[in-house]
Parts: sequence; structure tokens; C-alpha cells
Amino acid sequence: MKRKKSRGKKTAARSAKGSKSSSRPRKAKAARAGASAPRAPGTNPQRVSAILQKLDEAYPAVTCALIHENPFQLLISTILSAQCTDEAVNRVTKTLFTKYRAPRDFAYANPAELEQEIRPTGFFRNKTKSIMGAGKKIAEEFGGEVPRTMDALLTLPGVARKTANVVLGTAFGIAAGVVVDTHVTRLSNRLDLSRNSDAKKIEQDLMQIIPQDKWVLFSHQLIWHGRKICQARKPKCAECNLDPLCYAKDKTV
Repeated sequence: MKRKKSRGKKTAARSAKGSKSSSRPRKAKAARAGASAPRAPGTNPQRVSAILQKLDEAYPAVTCALIHENPFQLLISTILSAQCTDEAVNRVTKTLFTKYRAPRDFAYANPAELEQEIRPTGFFRNKTKSIMGAGKKIAEEFGGEVPRTMDALLTLPGVARKTANVVLGTAFGIAAGVVVDTHVTRLSNRLDLSRNSDAKKIEQDLMQIIPQDKWVLFSHQLIWHGRKICQARKPKCAECNLDPLCYAKDKTV
């Protein structure tokens, strides 16, 4: 009986050991999935400097395409711009900002009315909750003024790093990070400045290779270049002044 018991213990021990070893590959695979991609070869300082010079030549003084008169309007417009073109947002805000002029106006708006007024921007129910919530928090906790720090902006409903970077950079001239939207994501990959697909990781990659005093303008330059030239489906490579520096797989020339 004792021998059988001992044999059973050994079998159990081997089984437990096997389960531990089999779990290790899964854990390692999960860790690799969450890790950032290695730094792209195209990020050597000379090449990055040449890219920045070409962007300066093509877009020396571009800024945000969202029409606004103050930081709060820019905040609202940026929230509305999620999954929507800037042109469509500008059409909506042209009348929206004549009715809602201050954070309190949005905070205590009629949700059903506001939903219909911003409906053309898409996802209008969620966006209504976000802009009403942001207006309320700004009115009641920030004295009616849009906060000027990343940490404070991120406490507002509907605000993530992209929106916060747009507001800080465009409205206040504060370079707290790099705006990463769909255009910046696409161009960062095509120009081999980042091999990540996650916006936060792309932002970190760009912050490591772009001088901080260029962060704000660089974001606008990539966005404008993405709209005009380096488009998603059919990039106009023949018209691109970055062509000599670009070796993207989907080049059209």
C-alpha cells in the first residue's frame, strides 16, 4: 500500500510539473504580444532629420484644420472628430457654437436635441455623453477653463491622449506629446519611423526620435501630408517630396 501511495505522489508531481512547463510558453507568448516592436531601422538621426526638413519645405506653417475660436471649442471639435472628417465637424460646429458658447451650455443641454445637432459626425449618442460630461466637469471643477496639463485633460469624459495632445499643442503651444491619428499611424509605418500599430506605442516611438520643439508641428505636417499626398489606398508617390527617403512596400512609383 505504501508503494502505491508513493507511486501516486510521483505521478501527481510529474503532472504538476508538466502543467507548469506547458504554461510557460503561453505566458511568454502573451508577454511578446504586449511588447513594443523593435525600433525601426529608418530612425537613424540623419534620415529623421532629412524627413523633417522635407516636411518643413512642404508644410512650413500648417496647423489644425478644425475651426475654433478658443480652447474649449477646439476640445469639443476634437471629440466630435473621432471617426469623422474635419470637414464634416466644421460644418456641424458652424451652427453648434452659435447655440452653445460655454462649457455650461453643453453641460446642461437637452441630450435629445444635442444628439440630433451632432448626428452627422457619427456615434452621436456617445459623443453627446462625452461633450456634455466634459462641459460639466470643466464648468464645475476647472472654473470654466480648459485645463492645461495632460493629467487634468485625461480626467475629462471623451478625452484620451490624442485629443489632449491636440488641445495642448494647438490651443496652448504645449508639446506634451505627439498627436497620433489614423494619418500619423499610417505615415509613421510607411516611413519606417515606427513598426507598432498601437497609437500609444507609436507616440512613444516618435517622441524618442523627433525633437520636442517639433512635436506639435510634426503632427500637423504628417496629418496634412496624409490627407493630400500619402493617402491610404492610392498614395500619390509621384507628387511626394519624401519619395527619395521612402521605401514603403505599397509605393506606387
